[in-house]
Amino acid sequence: MSEESLPADALPEYAERVLDLAEHIPPGRVMTYGDMAEWLEEGGPRQVGRVMALYGGAVPWWRVIRADGVLLPGHELEALGHYRQEGTPLREAGRASEGHMPRVDMRRARWDGDERAEGHT
Repeated sequence: MSEESLPADALPEYAERVLDLAEHIPPGRVMTYGDMAEWLEEGGPRQVGRVMALYGGAVPWWRVIRADGVLLPGHELEALGHYRQEGTPLREAGRASEGHMPRVDMRRARWDGDERAEGHT
């Protein structure tokens, strides 16, 4: 099937894989953009970030974050609400340079994909 014959609402195959993985991250856990690319064995952090920026609104986007645990700029309060609701481990900001916004505690919240449901690739 050529790219031109796909329905207008069809997602590129890579985007579908990224979004499927994002949907399988358990509540209270996170993966980095790089973790996702490594787990998918395709693309890199920028490609995962691009997919999430374009198509991630329908999946738990707050569970896909930067490796430093900083909340998504422009969506900090919404993400923080999700993290608190799900019990995601957080670290309080220690310096004024961090904007007094908590970060995700990557050591405790990071998910490696091993606990994923069987049958998903």
